[in-house]
Amino acid sequence: MAYCRQEGKDRIIFVTKEDHETPSNAELVADDPNDPYEEHGLILPNGDINWNCPCLGGMASGPCGEQFKAAFSCFHYSKEDVKGSDCVDQFRAMQECMQKYPDLYPQEEEEEEEEEKPADPLREAAASEASAAREAAASS
Repeated sequence: MAYCRQEGKDRIIFVTKEDHETPSNAELVADDPNDPYEEHGLILPNGDINWNCPCLGGMASGPCGEQFKAAFSCFHYSKEDVKGSDCVDQFRAMQECMQKYPDLYPQEEEEEEEEEKPADPLREAAASEASAAREAAASS
């Protein structure tokens, strides 16, 4: 005989061999693409953008939400050969907005990239020359 138990958020169902041998009487219901309560991904079945998708991380709301929506919509609907190449102004406006709110939109990736980048060889050479020139001037 089958039984189930709840462990936290999980429901564990134990079944017997006999339970597996009988055909299932479960009825599967087809997904309704027009169900407003159905979870959808980033793009809705009709091709529109799902601004409520958790995958956007809340970018569609907040102080720069309108700029984000304009830039993302432009990119999504872009017909250019280089997709989104016609959206530079919208992305620039979004970036300018985000720079006004560094606490909400930190630019951590750029900082990490700068730390990982090797030093500029021309800048290092110029610094070495300048210090060599100072040492030569000091010793004369």
